[in-house]
Amino acid sequence: MHDLIRNMMKGKRVLLLGFGREGQVSYQVIRQALPGQRLIVADGNEKIRDHELLRGDPDIDFQVGPGYLDGLDRFDLIVKSPGITLKDIVPAVDPARITSQTDLFLRKYSRQIIGVTGTKGKSTTSSLIYHILNNTGVESLLLGNIGTPAFHFLDKITPSTTIVFELSSHQLQYVICSPHIAILLNLYQEHLDAYRSFLEYQLAKMNITRFQQEGDYFIYNSDDQIVAGHAAAFRKRQTLIPFSLSEVRDPVLGHLHNRYLRGDHNRMNAMAAVKACRLCGLADDDIAEGLDSFKGLAHRMEYAGRYHGIDFYNDSIATIPEACMAAVRAIPGVDTLILGGFDRGISYDGLAQFLVQSEVSTFILTGMAGERIAQAMEAVGIQGKRLIRIHRFDDFAGYAVKYTRPGHVCLLSPAAASYDEFRSFEERGMRFTELISKAENT
Repeated sequence: MHDLIRNMMKGKRVLLLGFGREGQVSYQVIRQALPGQRLIVADGNEKIRDHELLRGDPDIDFQVGPGYLDGLDRFDLIVKSPGITLKDIVPAVDPARITSQTDLFLRKYSRQIIGVTGTKGKSTTSSLIYHILNNTGVESLLLGNIGTPAFHFLDKITPSTTIVFELSSHQLQYVICSPHIAILLNLYQEHLDAYRSFLEYQLAKMNITRFQQEGDYFIYNSDDQIVAGHAAAFRKRQTLIPFSLSEVRDPVLGHLHNRYLRGDHNRMNAMAAVKACRLCGLADDDIAEGLDSFKGLAHRMEYAGRYHGIDFYNDSIATIPEACMAAVRAIPGVDTLILGGFDRGISYDGLAQFLVQSEVSTFILTGMAGERIAQAMEAVGIQGKRLIRIHRFDDFAGYAVKYTRPGHVCLLSPAAASYDEFRSFEERGMRFTELISKAENT
């Protein structure tokens, strides 16, 4: 990696754009490769001037505060963190000048990587693949969007390491290399606040296969019409491997009874994982054993406990309508559904139609997104159902206990992002679990 960085950056005017968790790891690796080269660090947070990693580095300049995105065309190379959007930069920055930790990592290790993306399901699928590989004794690593920057693992990678890399659209947007095995699970409206259009978001995702070569594999959901259309258009020399709920029952999945993988959407995640593990040379018996022992992930249709005779489920990861609908279908007995949060402008018409026809009787709605969902449901007609609008997320617990019938389920599956009240969906999920446990004593 150090040789690659030196070849790309030595003697150039390099901007490190973003100094969060990934930017900090990128700085450390770049500085190891180029100890004396001048670097410019840009971030909206002016306090990074005093960051302990940068303190004492005489070869650092700063571009911080409100104007940190100004004049990007002055730099030869921009090492961008995934959380920063450039959609409003005028004139647009030449993509050839933009790289990232993901781009560099793919250039170096693409032949060893199973890359997983999709609007929903990528964390479950990545974790499932890693679990099956690890359970079978395959030397493997799990990294990327799931929480750990790729560069953190540089000293752990050998030529025989299989790397499972969860990839977001933000990470994929400016790459020029694709993984050896690429998986695309689905494409739904999300992150529209960070892209000029839904199509731009889709095309960023498609970079997972755009640069594949002969001998590479693209595993994709052929039931998703948008994905299938792009797969046909992006076919080059890679081998296409579709998966579908309508295909002949897989001998491994035919025996899948793991309660952490319930619902058609998780069956699709498991199908993608099985196909990837077979490409790695694993036997069906070993794959089946890994599927059976998988314990699922937090905040994804996670059973949170029984209080007042009510079963509570935490599906805080459900930040789009399709994920919410999948959870309602997968969990029997949902009587109360908690919805809403930060409004990113996605359509809730299809969700509203689904919800008014569902068996759910009580809807607790929060935030601007909750108000839009409520309005969409009222437009369809909500006869026999209860809509409760709350001013803040914390107000849900009393209503949930009051209106959910004992023996039934109260489900948090918001169909919206969490950024109006929380820093992440994880924080929202933990708050949900904390409040329902307190409700037991009321």
